[in-house]
Amino acid sequence: MIRRRGWWSLTSDVAYSPLYASRGLVDLADAAIRTEHRAEAQRIVGRLEQMAATNRSPFIEVTLGCVRPMLADDDNAEALYRMAVGDLPPKMTFLRARVQLSCGAWLRRRGRVADSRIPLRAARQAFDALGAVPWAARARQELRASGETSRRRSPDRRDDLTRQEQQIALMAAKGLTNREIGERLFLSHRTVGSHLYRLFPKLGISSRSQLTEAIVAGEQ
Repeated sequence: MIRRRGWWSLTSDVAYSPLYASRGLVDLADAAIRTEHRAEAQRIVGRLEQMAATNRSPFIEVTLGCVRPMLADDDNAEALYRMAVGDLPPKMTFLRARVQLSCGAWLRRRGRVADSRIPLRAARQAFDALGAVPWAARARQELRASGETSRRRSPDRRDDLTRQEQQIALMAAKGLTNREIGERLFLSHRTVGSHLYRLFPKLGISSRSQLTEAIVAGEQ
């Protein structure tokens, strides 16, 4: 639950930092929506926007851009969601997925079921790629609520391989011999054979002839 007194008292503390406060802003907005504290969260965001006007921190501005649509009225939310996703730097994959998840949920709850699936799918794919299992499950829950079946992502068995094992598996799948692989990786052919022996069970195979199929299946 959001506590107005606790947050406001912190802003006057000598140790208070708008930058660190903004790191939890998306979580705060999300919690506010779910617990019917939207107006309270809007006041908190308004206070931080005043501070951001003098702070000029790119991170604070980006974060504020993400929470504005979450707390906006229905007339302005969609445009703000589009702006938030468009303004996010490419490397902020997780934050973008959070905004897309929120946008999809907002669209679905307003009866725009078909439209909601586009950002929800994007959020699910991003969470899956990042390994953010709880968030991916939440995106799938929203997709199911929209009427779309979304199965749990099957883990890629290649994720269990070390970097060197991945290199050896790929080369062996392309038809290179143990000696050829060893020459490229500066390993003996016996060491290469030992690596192959250990990685077969990780890929769920028992022979070299199955490597190509295992590698291709992992890329689908």
